[in-house]
Amino acid sequence: MGFISALSPNYLCLMALRFLVGVGVVGGHVFSSWFLEFVPAQNRGTWMIVFSFFWTLGTVLEASLAWVVLPALSWRWLLGFTAVPCFLLLPFFGITPESPRYLCAQNRMSDATLVLERISKTNQEALPAGILTYNHGTEVDPNAPTCEIDHLLPVKEKKCTHDNAMSSKSGSVAALRSLLSRNLRRSTLLLWFVFYANTFAYYGLVLLTSQLSDANRSCASGLRYTKSEQDTSLYKDTFITSLAEFPGLIVSAVLVEWLGRKATMWCLLFTCCGFLGPLMFHQTELWTTALLFGARACAMGSFTVLCLYAPEVYPTSVRSTGVGIANAIGRIGGIVCPLVAVGMLRSCHQMEAILVFEVVLCLAAIACMMFPVETKGRDMN
Repeated sequence: MGFISALSPNYLCLMALRFLVGVGVVGGHVFSSWFLEFVPAQNRGTWMIVFSFFWTLGTVLEASLAWVVLPALSWRWLLGFTAVPCFLLLPFFGITPESPRYLCAQNRMSDATLVLERISKTNQEALPAGILTYNHGTEVDPNAPTCEIDHLLPVKEKKCTHDNAMSSKSGSVAALRSLLSRNLRRSTLLLWFVFYANTFAYYGLVLLTSQLSDANRSCASGLRYTKSEQDTSLYKDTFITSLAEFPGLIVSAVLVEWLGRKATMWCLLFTCCGFLGPLMFHQTELWTTALLFGARACAMGSFTVLCLYAPEVYPTSVRSTGVGIANAIGRIGGIVCPLVAVGMLRSCHQMEAILVFEVVLCLAAIACMMFPVETKGRDMN
C-alpha cells in the first residue's frame, strides 16, 4: 500500500491508501511481545533499546531522504523510496522462529519442542527434564482474591501457578475481560493513558518542528499562516531533531537499568516538559531547534522504555492483546495532536498549544509514578 500510494491519482485515494499503510504499521507491536519470549530478564532492557536504535535510524534516514528528494523531486518519489525497506523485510519472516506459546496453544506441541530445542542448542543449555505440556482450560480469574501486585509477580514467586491460557473459542473476549479485571485494571488504565500521552507528545513534537518557525514568522508579521514552498529549512530542522532520538536512546539505556522502568519514564517526561516550557514564547530558530532537540530526545527515550515496560506487565496469555489495545489508544493521541500542534499554532495560539503539551506530559509522568509494579529484572509470566 505504501508503494501504491505513490501512484495515487488524487488526494482522496492517497488518504485511503495511507490509512491502509497505517493498518499494517501498527501491527508492529506484535514484534515486542514475540521477541520478549526469547530474551532473558537481565537482557530485556538492553535488547529492546538496541532494536529501538534501528527505529531511530529509520527515522533519520527518512528525514534525510525528505531533505534530499523533496526539493528536487516530488512527494511520489519519497513515498516510493520509503516502501522499499518493507519489501526487503518480507523474506526474513520465513526464517524467524514461531512463538512456542502460540504453537502450544495451537496444539502443535512437536513444533514448539523443536523451537525450544533449537534455542537450547544455540545457548548450549539443556532443556528441563520432562515432556512439554500445555493446559488450554485455564484462564485468568477476574474474581480471584489477589491484589494486583501479587498477580504481576513472576510465576516462581507465587504459591500456585496458572498458565492463563485462553480457549480458542473465547480467547479474545476473555483476554479483554482480564485486562479490566480487578487484578490488572489499574495497570491497564494507566498504560492506556501513558501510551496516549507519549504518542501525543512524540508525533506532536514532529509536527512542532515544521510549524513553530512558520508560526513565528506569520504571527510576528500580523498575518495568518503563510508558508514558503521553497523553504528547505524545514527539512533541515526535521533532520536535526530526528538525530535527537540517538541521545534519547543512550540516556534511556543507562537509566533503565539504574533507576528502573518507572523512574526512567517519569524522569524523562518531566525533563521533556522542561525543554518545552520556553517554547510557550517566541524564540529564535536556533534556540527553537535546540529545545525541540532535547524534548524529542526525552520523548523518544520515554516511549522506548514504555514499549519495554508494557509487555513485561502482562502475562503471556494476554500480553499481545493488552499491548495492542494500549497501542491503539495511543494512536488516538497521534490523531488528536495535529489539532494542537498545527491548528492552534496556525491560529497564533502558541502559548496555549505548548501548555496543552506540558499538561499532558506532566499527567503522564504522574501516571508512571502510579504504576503498581516495577518490572526490572522480573521473569516473564
